Amino acid sequence: MTKDKILTPNIQQRIINFTNMKKLEYKVLGVMSGTSLDGIDLAYVHFNKNKDWSFEIEVAETVPYSASWKSSLATAIQMDTEDLLHLDETYTAHLAGIILDFKDKHKITELDAVCSHGHTVKHEPENGLTLQIGNLPELARITAQRIVCDFRVQDVAMGGQGAPLVPVGDEFLFSEYDYCLNLGGFANISTNNNGKRIAYDICPVNTVLNHYAEKLGYEYDEGGEIARTGNLNAELLEELEALEYYKLPAPKSLGIEWVHSHIFPLLKKYEKDIPSVLRTFTMHIALQISRELGSEDSSEILITGGGCFNTYLLQQIKKLSIPQLVIPSVEIINYKEALIFGFLGVLRLREEVNVLKSVTGAEKNHCSGVIFLP
Repeated sequence: MTKDKILTPNIQQRIINFTNMKKLEYKVLGVMSGTSLDGIDLAYVHFNKNKDWSFEIEVAETVPYSASWKSSLATAIQMDTEDLLHLDETYTAHLAGIILDFKDKHKITELDAVCSHGHTVKHEPENGLTLQIGNLPELARITAQRIVCDFRVQDVAMGGQGAPLVPVGDEFLFSEYDYCLNLGGFANISTNNNGKRIAYDICPVNTVLNHYAEKLGYEYDEGGEIARTGNLNAELLEELEALEYYKLPAPKSLGIEWVHSHIFPLLKKYEKDIPSVLRTFTMHIALQISRELGSEDSSEILITGGGCFNTYLLQQIKKLSIPQLVIPSVEIINYKEALIFGFLGVLRLREEVNVLKSVTGAEKNHCSGVIFLP
């Protein structure tokens, strides 16, 4: 694979200059696809800028992936350059169709931009590489909409992790919470430490739990009920806890490559007893998260992401943690990332900082994202 052709596109070629839009009101469509492969999240959001930013999610939904799309995206990491190029083109067309259907279904006529994350298939910031498919100019042409996308590439080029990017939204939209914890494909946490926002990936969550639930014929372990029936494997837990990533300081981030190279080989030795693998890995998640939370009784932690519906996982986190866990509305649980990528797009339209060096480790704060016009 050639780095120039796929992973580090020429930013100058892909950015279209246009009049700076310093408005006070924006209506955008935030679009997100996560590593858990549960589907494409779409959130039509109304943002207002007064003294502070406010938002209202007008309508949102998740469009599940078909079995064939799940298979293609799950195996994309192993594809060669030619196959990845083809996947990028077909995924962009698929995403455009989803966006058009969403607009038609909900009769959306006012739209400043579609702000799309794309789908990550490769993320190796230590090698200066990251790739999100679905961010081709054709997305703007097919949808006939202004597109803001490809938020991670510039940050990696500037020496950053390219992740997490959501903490900018935590800073401006959810600052009343001491911590923001997302339980998606990976667990990541965000907090303001003495006036500086810091955030990082903690450990895998649904990338692993869903993988093993699927081996038993389920899309996911609903409520963690399968894990609840398993036994805790002390030997496996010790191996998981000893992984080197957990000793690294922030900023740091995880990709599916790390799961394939470090997690699955450990779990494979024990997968004859999948319920016990699920229980042990759930305990591993809870232990890693509890170590990252503050020890103040008064701290409030906003929890979002699909892991919020894993009752067993939340029970284990609560047992190990002192701070108060705050579960928001289902709308925020499910669509916080789509909401915030919409917000990142708004900041890009305003040419304001939307990536923080304190979070990603980049050489400076910057305004990231590529803009395509139809």
